[in-house]
Parts: sequence; structure tokens; C-alpha cells
Amino acid sequence: MTAFSILPIQDQPLARQIQHAIDNKTKPLGSLGRLEQLALQIGLIQQTVQPVLRDPALIVFAGDHGVVAEGISAYPQSVTWQMVENFLAGGAAINVFARQNACALHIVDAGVNHVFGERAGLLDRKVAAGTRNFAQEPAMTMTECEQAMQHGAELVRGLHGNVIGFGEMGIGNTTAAAAIMHALTGLPAAECVGAGTGLSPEGVLHKQQVIEKAVALHAGIRTPQQVLATFGGFEIAMMAGAMLAAAERRMVLLIDGFIVTSALLVAARMQPAILDYCVFAHCSDERGHAALLHALQAKPLMQLGLRLGEGTGSVMALPLLHAAVNFLSDMATFESAAVSNKTCSRT
Repeated sequence: MTAFSILPIQDQPLARQIQHAIDNKTKPLGSLGRLEQLALQIGLIQQTVQPVLRDPALIVFAGDHGVVAEGISAYPQSVTWQMVENFLAGGAAINVFARQNACALHIVDAGVNHVFGERAGLLDRKVAAGTRNFAQEPAMTMTECEQAMQHGAELVRGLHGNVIGFGEMGIGNTTAAAAIMHALTGLPAAECVGAGTGLSPEGVLHKQQVIEKAVALHAGIRTPQQVLATFGGFEIAMMAGAMLAAAERRMVLLIDGFIVTSALLVAARMQPAILDYCVFAHCSDERGHAALLHALQAKPLMQLGLRLGEGTGSVMALPLLHAAVNFLSDMATFESAAVSNKTCSRT
């Protein structure tokens, strides 16, 4: 597999230049709050005092999970391919929000247990017809995992923009994400497991027990990629590879909910500098996401009670990114507007 090399974005001279430009706008110091932090981050990513967002895109990766055989989902596995059809027809929430925000949308069959045939708008990168049941055996071989990550990386390298969001669809993937989180963070499974698509309290407890037994079964695994191959899905592995390639290209990464963040957890354990490139769109209502964000020392932009997935939170955060770069480029300075500045500047 191709090695990734991601550079930290720390550049103190440039950071001072960008911060000076932010502070010299016609406003009290810090009064635009998180938008100012976003402007600084995006400027450092793009290595300029005048960052721009160009051709934003979101990729939705779809895949099925063998662990659904353990009864861990409120919905049947067939919903995965049915939702892919909904994406292709333009009828899902992510289609609506992507159109609203002028964001290109790409749908990828990473490993759905369904034969779609050649379809307009569907990128076929199917590694296999779903993963194996990780309660019994590893979900993927290392070769399959590497293939999925490479597919994700190649998809990103074919894009022309500089901001990318990630979405997913896959019945059973909150179970995979929770298992990855439990295995890599060491947090108790009870803190990682939530209702997913709407499990009852009894169903959540059963899901927790399945994960605990599976992690104990595979206790010998150590590396992030081994954890990904053992518990992940093809869509999660493709997202991890796509994220690594995007950060390597100095793109802004818009991180969605729990499953997307679990893919980032793997990527960050492989290349910690990737976190410099990440904007965390929101904290979802899926139990485990807040704890996972805390483990990554991440500060989400929004808290809207979302738990849909598909990359919906990422696309909904795009206007905030536009606002951050637009105020930096278009807002008047104290000098240009002939407005008196504060007598004491930031120290």
C-alpha cells in the first residue's frame, strides 16, 4: 500500500500574519469567535493569508457488515442498497443538502451486498459483497483492507477541489465504529455503543455484549490498521484512506458523525498530523461520538442533535467555512474603512 506523508500545518510566522489580518478587520478582537479560528486554520492549511474554498465535494461510501448476523441492527441489511438507490435518485437528505450548498456529491459502492450493475452516478469500488462477521472472524483480510484504503485514496486524488467531506451508509456500521473506538481508545464498550438506527435499550445492551466478546476474541491485534481490518467495514476503510490522501494534498477535511470519526481515529493513529486538517462539523446524538471527539481533542462546530450519517452534518457546516474565508478576504480593515481601532492591541 502507498505510504502517506502528512505535514503538520504549524507555521508561526504565517500564523502571525493571518492573525494580524483577522485582528485588523472592523470588529472587536475575537468577536467572530469560532469563525476566526476557522479562518486561521484554513489559512494555515492553504499556506496563505487569503484562503479560498474551491469546488467542495462530499463522497458517500456504502458497505455492508457481516456482524448484522448477530442481530445488532433495527433495520435489515437490504436497507443499505435501497438507500444507495435513493442517493442515486436524488431523494436522500444528503442530496438535498448537497444541492442547497453547491457541493458535488459522489456515491461509492465500497462493498454493498447487492449487484447494482453499471449505473450512472455510482462509482463501483466494491471490494467484496460485505465484510465477514467480526464476532466470529476478522471482518476483512489485511489485503482487502489495504485495497479499500487505496481505493479511497485514489478517489480523492482524482478531485480538483480543496475541501472535502465524508459520508457513509451501511447497516451495522455503528457497531463496527463502536468496536474500533473501544479497541483503539480503551474506553469501556458501554461508553462507545449507542442506539444506531433506533435500537431499544435491550438491543443496545446486546450490541455492547457482541462488541465486548468480539474484542476479547481478537485480543491479539495491535496496530490501527489491524483494528480496522478486524472490526471495520469497507466503507470505513475507504474513508480512512481517502482522509489520509486528502490531508496529504493539504485539503480541508470536513468530518461528519460517529462512523466518519471512527475512520478518522484510525487515520489519526497512523498519521497524527491529519488532525490539523480536520474541521469537525458537529457532535451527533449517537452515544460514543462525544467521547470519541474528546479522545481526539476535537471541538465540533455545531450540536444539532443529528444522527443520520450520509455526511449530512459535513455539508451543513459548509456555510460556516465560507463565512470564515469570506470575512477574511472581503471584510474592511480599520484603515480602509477609516474606523478608529482599539488603542491597545492584542499582546
